[in-house]
Amino acid sequence: MRTLNLPPYPFRLTEKDGKTYIYDLLRRKRVILTPEEWVRQHFVRFLISARSYPPARIANEVSINVNTTAKRCDTVVYNDFLTPLVIIEYKAPEVSVTEEVFNQIARYNSALHVPYLIVSNGMKHYCCRIDYQTMESRFLDDIPAYDVIIKY
Repeated sequence: MRTLNLPPYPFRLTEKDGKTYIYDLLRRKRVILTPEEWVRQHFVRFLISARSYPPARIANEVSINVNTTAKRCDTVVYNDFLTPLVIIEYKAPEVSVTEEVFNQIARYNSALHVPYLIVSNGMKHYCCRIDYQTMESRFLDDIPAYDVIIKY
């Protein structure tokens, strides 16, 4: 797999029936290794190790309903009361992060109303902070630590 713009981590990779699997720490199971999954696993480890996000407050593949349609968020981060704080959308490294990707995560946010949206293709990472009182959004220079996001 491609080297990403994230720290390297030791992953448990296995082969079975000609397919490569990676162990997902959060789901506690092996999942098929795709380029998007490679980005997800790196980014989750980055949140845990570099930004102090508690693993118990992060969930992968979260089902939600958006206008009566079932959708799945790549990753959602919660506070101690299980209120969603962050939605994260991943793309494969070769996929450009476009306005359509932000439209996708904004649709998911219409159901969850989180203060932070993050999009990453493993090479570029974008974080947007939404202030619901002023209805303004602002892109941040970096991914905030967990102790910062829980204040909102």
